[in-house]
Amino acid sequence: MSTPLIELVDIEKHFGSVIALNGVSVSVNAGECHCLLGDNGAGKSTFIKTMAGVHQPTRGKIMLDGKQVVFSTARHAIDAGIATVYQDLAMIPLMSVTRNFWMGREPIRKVGPLRLIDFEHANQVTMDEMARMGIRLREPGQAVGTLSGGERQTVAIARSVYFGAKVLILDEPTSALGVRQTSNVLATIDKVRKKGIGVVFISHNVRHAMAVGDRFTVLNRGQTLGTAKRGEIKPEELQELMAGGQELATLEGSLGGTV
Repeated sequence: MSTPLIELVDIEKHFGSVIALNGVSVSVNAGECHCLLGDNGAGKSTFIKTMAGVHQPTRGKIMLDGKQVVFSTARHAIDAGIATVYQDLAMIPLMSVTRNFWMGREPIRKVGPLRLIDFEHANQVTMDEMARMGIRLREPGQAVGTLSGGERQTVAIARSVYFGAKVLILDEPTSALGVRQTSNVLATIDKVRKKGIGVVFISHNVRHAMAVGDRFTVLNRGQTLGTAKRGEIKPEELQELMAGGQELATLEGSLGGTV
C-alpha cells in the first residue's frame, strides 16, 4: 500500500483531568475521502484541531508522508499542506468573492515604488477556480453574502485547494444546508478527491458520509470504535455505532420500549 498523506497514531489529548481523546488512530490516503463520524461530544472537533495544529497531542504521533512531524501552530500545519474549512468559514459577507478568496495572500504588482493588489489577476484566478468547482459567478466583485451556503462552502474549499492543500479537513460542511446545496457541496468534495487530495469529512450525517466516503471511522467519547471501507458496513450499522446502540438498547429496556 502507498504511504498515507497523513496518519495520526494513538493520539491522546488531555485538558487537565479531562481526556478528550484516548488513543485515536486515523490515516488519510491521496484521493481518499475519509469520513470521521460521531455524535456531539464524541471528540471530532478536538481531533481535527489536533490534526490541524491548533492543539498539540498529549501523547501519540503525527506522520506526514511517512515522516513524524510536530505541528507547533496551525500555520505550521497549513504550510505543510493541511487545510481546514471550519463551519463558520471565516468569510466577510460584504466583501467580494475575490477578496475573500485571496484574503491575506493577495497577488501584488509593482508600479514604480508602489505595491498594489493585482486585481486583474486575482479576479481571473477566482473566476477560473470557482468554475472548476462548478460555480458560475456573475462577476468576481459579487459579495460573498449574496451566495448560497453551499456556494460559500465551495469558495472556501476552492481557496484551500488553490493554495496547495494536500489534506483538506471539512468540519460539518453540510450541517446547515438544504438538499440542493448539500448535493453541490458533496459534488465539490468528489472533484477535490479526484485531484489526488485527501479529504477528511467530519459529519454526524451518515447519508451524506456514505455518498462520498471511501472509509469511515466512528468516534465515541474520545475513542475510535473502528474503521470500515465502503461496502464493508451498512448505513444502519454506522448510525447505531454513532448513537451508541448498546446504550440505547439498555435505555429502551429500562423505559419499557418507549425510546
